[in-house]
Amino acid sequence: MVKESDAVLGAKSGGPLHGYRIIDLTTMISGPFATMILGDQGAEVIKVETPKQGDHVRAGGHRSGGLAANFLNNNRNKRSIALDLKSAEGRDVLLRLAAGADVFVQNFRPGVVERLGVGEADIRAVRPDIVYVSLNGFGESGPYAAKPTYDPIIQAVSGLASVQGGSDESPPRLVRTIVPDKMTAVTAAQAITAALLARAKSGEGQHVRLSMLDAVLAFLWSSDMGGQTFVDKPVSAQRAASFIDLIYATLDGHISVAVMSDREWQALTRALERPEWLEDGRFTTPALRDQNINERLALIQEVLKARTSADWLARLEAEGVPCAPALTRNELIAHEQVVASDILVTSDHPHAGRLRQARPAARFDKTPSGIRHGAPLLGEHSDEILAELGLSREEIAALRGAGVIAG
Repeated sequence: MVKESDAVLGAKSGGPLHGYRIIDLTTMISGPFATMILGDQGAEVIKVETPKQGDHVRAGGHRSGGLAANFLNNNRNKRSIALDLKSAEGRDVLLRLAAGADVFVQNFRPGVVERLGVGEADIRAVRPDIVYVSLNGFGESGPYAAKPTYDPIIQAVSGLASVQGGSDESPPRLVRTIVPDKMTAVTAAQAITAALLARAKSGEGQHVRLSMLDAVLAFLWSSDMGGQTFVDKPVSAQRAASFIDLIYATLDGHISVAVMSDREWQALTRALERPEWLEDGRFTTPALRDQNINERLALIQEVLKARTSADWLARLEAEGVPCAPALTRNELIAHEQVVASDILVTSDHPHAGRLRQARPAARFDKTPSGIRHGAPLLGEHSDEILAELGLSREEIAALRGAGVIAG
């Protein structure tokens, strides 16, 4: 585990996005994760929440000090203002914030921001060159545009659940992590950065629209839609590459072994002491090994269950075969590669206590990213942010008394 001081790496340099201000109206995971990535990279992120409840994820499980783990893990490096956007005073405050911002991000269903008076035209009226970002489930048109959306819904309609099931004839299965939410977040963070680069060249802002469905289909097409790629060669039903996962049971646990090239296949036969497989007509070329994948993987599994994971990993590594232990979430924390790479950092949160989190994944040698501060309480910075806008203590107190702000 790295030292706590490393958790604030980047605080002095500011990070590559230092100097940009982002107004974040998003809730749940995809939007907050996207803006946290940008916050980790130095952007100032102001999270705008409703006064009574705030972001829905605040109410989640695995809690400490009144804060949910998922909220903490998607909202660090942000300040929070609790603001009633349904009031004229709240809308006015938001417009004043937007006037000094570079990016405005929202993930309401299509039409909601216009009804609130904070649509693109409203925001661009006070900041013409702003990058306005709309995130949603299905896009802004079509029969599904107004549907409420959660990650499993997108997994189902995108075909991801079918891919996970194995073939068109198999029951669809959900991936047991929220891939659509997180893929949308990563795509959004990249798109926002690209829009800021474009503005630096042209001086113009733009509207970036991104749906979860768009993000997942682009993600799947890179590796899972070969049968749908050639328009003039349609595939009536998608076969499974294999019904056997590349996770193998050993005498005392599980490991992963993956071979692609002829060299790796030859190395595997040596490590498993099965030279006869080299002469087996089913496995003499990569194409034949793919065609007979179920038979090949079944043979490998039969051999691997005879010895311990440690024994097999040592033999496989000695022959240069790609392999690794299949770790539990608790086991990975102390794994030698995770520790050597300083991937996990610890820090003290003023309310939630001692936290362990993954550090920002991309490492910049000149402008390092970092965790400057933990996720905020609801409306924790309302007074501070309003004072920066020039409001007096009396004006802030009046807004609080009217229920326009909280915190």
